[in-house]
Amino acid sequence: MRTFSLLPVCLAPFAMVVSTLASEPRSSAAALVPRDLRTEYRIAPNGIDVRVPRLSWLAEPAALPHRGLRQTAYHVRVASNLTLLQQGPADWWDSGEVVSGGTTHIEYAGSPLPSRALCFWSVRVRDDQGVWSDWSEPARWTMGLLEPDDWSGRWIGAAGGRELHPNRRTDQTTQEDALPVYDAMPDPWLRRAFDLPARPVRATAHVASVGFHELWVNGTKVGDDVLGPSVTDNTRRARWVAYEIAEYLRPGENVVGLWLGTGWSIFPAFVTDDKPAAPIVLGQFDIDLPDGSTERFGTDASWKSHRSSTTLLGRWNFHHFGGELVQPALHLEGWASPGLDDAGWETAAEFSPRLTLSAEIAEPNRPLDALACEAVEEIEPGVWRLDLGRNFAGIFEMDLRAAPGTRITMQFSDRAEAVMTYRIHSIYEMGPTGIGTFRNRFNYSVGRWVTVRGLAERPRPEDARAWVVRPDFARASSFESSNPLFHRIWDTSLWTYENLSLGGIIADCAHRERMGYGGDAHATTTLGLLNHRTEAFYTKWAQDWRDVQGREPTWLIDESSGKTNSAGAAVSPGNLPYTAPTYWGGGGPAWSGICVHLPWEVYRFTGDKRILETNFAMIRAWLGFLETKAEDDILRRWGGNWDFLGDWLWPDPPRGVNGDLPETLFFNNAYWIYNLATAARIARTLGEDAVAESWEKRATEVRRAVHARFFDPVDSSYGGGLQACLAAALLADVPPPELRPAVVRRLEREVLEVRNGHVHAGITGGALLFKTLGELRRDDLLHVMVGKRTYPGWGYMLEKGATTFWEAWDDLRAGHTHMHSSYLFVGPWFIQSVLGIQPHSEAPGFERIVVRPGVLDQADLEWARGHFDSVRGRVVVSWTRHSDRFEIDVAVPPGLRADVHLPTLDAASVRESDRLLHEVPEASVLGVEDDRLVVQVPSGNYRFSIERGN
Repeated sequence: MRTFSLLPVCLAPFAMVVSTLASEPRSSAAALVPRDLRTEYRIAPNGIDVRVPRLSWLAEPAALPHRGLRQTAYHVRVASNLTLLQQGPADWWDSGEVVSGGTTHIEYAGSPLPSRALCFWSVRVRDDQGVWSDWSEPARWTMGLLEPDDWSGRWIGAAGGRELHPNRRTDQTTQEDALPVYDAMPDPWLRRAFDLPARPVRATAHVASVGFHELWVNGTKVGDDVLGPSVTDNTRRARWVAYEIAEYLRPGENVVGLWLGTGWSIFPAFVTDDKPAAPIVLGQFDIDLPDGSTERFGTDASWKSHRSSTTLLGRWNFHHFGGELVQPALHLEGWASPGLDDAGWETAAEFSPRLTLSAEIAEPNRPLDALACEAVEEIEPGVWRLDLGRNFAGIFEMDLRAAPGTRITMQFSDRAEAVMTYRIHSIYEMGPTGIGTFRNRFNYSVGRWVTVRGLAERPRPEDARAWVVRPDFARASSFESSNPLFHRIWDTSLWTYENLSLGGIIADCAHRERMGYGGDAHATTTLGLLNHRTEAFYTKWAQDWRDVQGREPTWLIDESSGKTNSAGAAVSPGNLPYTAPTYWGGGGPAWSGICVHLPWEVYRFTGDKRILETNFAMIRAWLGFLETKAEDDILRRWGGNWDFLGDWLWPDPPRGVNGDLPETLFFNNAYWIYNLATAARIARTLGEDAVAESWEKRATEVRRAVHARFFDPVDSSYGGGLQACLAAALLADVPPPELRPAVVRRLEREVLEVRNGHVHAGITGGALLFKTLGELRRDDLLHVMVGKRTYPGWGYMLEKGATTFWEAWDDLRAGHTHMHSSYLFVGPWFIQSVLGIQPHSEAPGFERIVVRPGVLDQADLEWARGHFDSVRGRVVVSWTRHSDRFEIDVAVPPGLRADVHLPTLDAASVRESDRLLHEVPEASVLGVEDDRLVVQVPSGNYRFSIERGN
């Protein structure tokens, strides 16, 4: 609970006093420095639409910290310009001195912020010795357009339109390695010229689009983001990107240009009767001049339209995401610059789609990790194969030489034996000079190998390069250990995850489908939260799930007409498709039920109650929908072939869909119970006790019925003893207490004896398996499974040359990808079990930390070290098993406490920094838990040592 000082900071005179006092020099002895200032989880976001933004910072040690260092108060100032921020008064908000250790989710409590508000802010903090820090370096955010009336423009697009439906085939090519030709509409340019009497003091552009867009001003692209905005349910919503453009403008004639990319605008599930199957854009431009006036204009029929030099190849659909055709001979230099004669350009067409406008929530996509070409091989005369070293998803760029008019084809493959996988290919048509450079703009390339045809000469390795494109969230972890395989699995998990995150969702694969599957999210969400700063990313994806609720999934496309089976037709208010915001794809309860799991995981890792509040209605509606599918307290199978999947892609599963299998019926019922139990915890957290009690009661009823129906007393198992079913049973507390130990032993036997130590689960089942064994603290079993180098396992894939993890364990089925989210549930294990860094179950958001390395007695693991950057600071762990002792170093950030679980039962055997434990005043022994001595310490650096044998 926050306690505010008695200063009436809402009154200007007092605010000035506070600001004046705050500007006085502070003691150089301040032990804390506020850094990493964020608004709604992001650094300096432009154009947010959260009316009550939340602020956060890290209170970091100014020097070598003393133990118990903590923040005891903070003082935030928010102003409309830097002068007012630094000299006062802070005109938006001055919090005064607030007695609190809080550094996250500090709600803005100042004057209501209008559209386009510039908000500069700073914070100072008081340490536990009563010393205030200096004010932090200024941070910034801007407000977007908050009211519908703020938009004066109209949706516009290219004149004309497609003659054929964008998803209707115009060829009969079925070969995977063929280059189909589709009907195509070039990506359009749009431009508008205008005059300014003076250089503006500030200018903003808010640009929403269906499909991708780039903003250009006076011949220069604005910003370094690409492939924006994020994928969104364009039947209901369009996202805007906000830009500050004053530096690009000048007195006299100016031109703003919009280069649109087709992309998701033609995705079948997003096609509606109120807009074309083509990219469209809505722009609002506000230019503040030195005389205090503002010039405003938007997109409308006064804009001019012209075809650009890029065209989508493919249909932006399952198996047909294609690539790009680039024709430099058609490029008009200066298309977005003053002085161009645009008399021959067409008038832009206006449209009136029914779309809610929202800000971009997640970090923008940017080209990040670079890849160089490692080898060039001639596989046929004049046909060259490039090896980029790793599978990737992002921008490919290549310098090309060939005769004018030659079409250079580039085919991408994620496997060595195939020329092209999933029809990912691009074409560059050489211009009149015979020299050019291909670079992705409105599509992305996927694979490791590139087959190039049409070049005049052998390419050099330095001619080709690539960049992973993903949202620009930071990595938040590091990991090393004495077992090189573990580091490779951890690193490959993160690389795979990052390559699947382009667009603000975690896609199942980046080339064949590009869909945001909820089932796969069970395998990836904890990985993302433990290794990246993905809070804004998952806030956005949760909104996508809310958008698609009440509509059917779409999972069939008629090749002749381009129509889906249902195109997201409305059904029950609580129903959820299996992907969001994309609708397309099969699944089951564990896919749609991500609506419960995802916000709860974000809350566990961040303490963000708002994400629970925002999604609570969706959760209630989803659980209400499931009740309509239950009979006698058992969830019954519903829908078509692809509507009731259970675990998916476990080793050697029955071929085809599995919705009618008895183990699937059990798995889905156990998952229903898990959903109910998690939802009840959410309700308790929100103070919805009556709702929580009803869900807890319902979970008890269903447990009783499911156990009676599915338990095998002879085998002490459920679901035929599959690892996924046993894990789901234990996670959902299906076995009565007296039978639970026997089911745990059965799961142990299934892992060690029946499967010889191998994992034997798929996407959803594997995620529940690792979660269950983690909660049971059976890292011994997880260690065995993760360490296997034979089939099935992660080590097996790496031994076969994998650089990203595959879709299927065996890699033998046609159509399965070599970059997939299926088995990324292994990723969290290295941070939360090998290092042992976890949030305490009673203190979400890492207010209290658990440090419990789970694998300390295995010959292949002698040491491990790494860190995790929580929302409250960096936690560092390093442990080593020596021949005569065990040592563990722990660094706890200011303001937090850590429960360190030590591998001994005897406190007298523990030394900390060469002192006996009882001589360390900061350390408190909490007791023994699961054969570990639990010692609690406040912030600081600690080294615990235990002699071997104790």
